[in-house]
Amino acid sequence: MRSSVLSRIGAWIIATALLLLSGCSALRFTYNQGPVLAYWWLDGYMDFTDEQSPQVKQALADWFAWHRQTQLPDYATWLASVRALAFEKVSAAQMCAVSDGAQRRLDAAYAQAVPAMAVITRTITPAQIDHLEKRYARKNQEVARDFLQPDLAERAEASLKRTVDRAEMIYGTLDDSQRKLLADGLAVSPFDAQRWMVERRARQQEIVRTLRRLIAEKADVPTVEAAVRRFEADAMSSPRPEYRAYVQRLVAANCELAAQLHNSMKPAQRQHAADKLRSWEEDFRALAAD
Repeated sequence: MRSSVLSRIGAWIIATALLLLSGCSALRFTYNQGPVLAYWWLDGYMDFTDEQSPQVKQALADWFAWHRQTQLPDYATWLASVRALAFEKVSAAQMCAVSDGAQRRLDAAYAQAVPAMAVITRTITPAQIDHLEKRYARKNQEVARDFLQPDLAERAEASLKRTVDRAEMIYGTLDDSQRKLLADGLAVSPFDAQRWMVERRARQQEIVRTLRRLIAEKADVPTVEAAVRRFEADAMSSPRPEYRAYVQRLVAANCELAAQLHNSMKPAQRQHAADKLRSWEEDFRALAAD
């Protein structure tokens, strides 16, 4: 499911998501701390045991080593191709192609993690699944506060602020006309926060049910690997046809709005975008060389 131009999927691709989506000014430092940050983030969901912790930490260290050596050079090359669009007029199809390029890289990062995820998943306990379910519930309350404000005007204002913040991460400060362009686009967007939350909860429930079944059946590694791959596949393309159709409409609308916003940019804003992308490109190359 993609409710924005780029989506984040899977706990094990946290580092990639940080790099592609965060815009952190201390990107190199953040990446170098990635194994530790990822461990604590995962532990918040799974509450690893003393026996599991070393295995998880080693899996994360191995994943980051693979990612640094094989993925970061590709990210740099890809960002250079994206940067070439900074001074051009773009179409919605081109914006979707940028999104798809990022998603393919996230998919590769997730796929690399699947074997280790499957091995560790086979060791989790019913109590840890209970912990995960409670963590989902708490997180959903936070998300609802951010996306499902009872007052619709407040909800629209929050949506606009999130979108402006993401745009300004790339282009720098937007002017009033560009903010209005975004506000008008969001006002007619097919995005439905309530529908998104229903789907989000449904996926979480499916994950919990699947984990309970796998543990109860003492499933073998290939079976667990297939289930873990299914988690990502369902996140990317819902098993519910009506939701898949909704996402297709939403992605098309997002790409169109992103293209309109990009084409409204002044030369200084385009230069800001080019400089930002170049800085990330340089960071990726430096990290790959470390």
